[in-house]
Amino acid sequence: MRINFTLTHINHTTEDSMEGPRATILVQVQPSASQNKVGRFADGVLHLRIASPPVKGKANQELIRFLSSILGIARSNLTIEKGATSKRKVISIQGLTQEQVMGRLEERHHS
Repeated sequence: MRINFTLTHINHTTEDSMEGPRATILVQVQPSASQNKVGRFADGVLHLRIASPPVKGKANQELIRFLSSILGIARSNLTIEKGATSKRKVISIQGLTQEQVMGRLEERHHS
């Protein structure tokens, strides 16, 4: 199954001369899943399954760890910008362009 990412639906890359590129993605998290997994992409939202329960921020912590491993970047480069207590979240990714993010997510989905 191939994920067709439309860059205009997932936001854009901004460039700050001090910090480098930064991309944002919209994700919907299904906590308490059997395993961490990249799900489908629909209506501009990346669906992720996260094994941790939504208790005391555990699912958010696991989400950041999982995205960090998928994208090959440090956890400190990932920030939940909006939706810390919601299933739908806006994630800011420092140090990667939107195209790099989409490529890495697609690679992970196929593995």
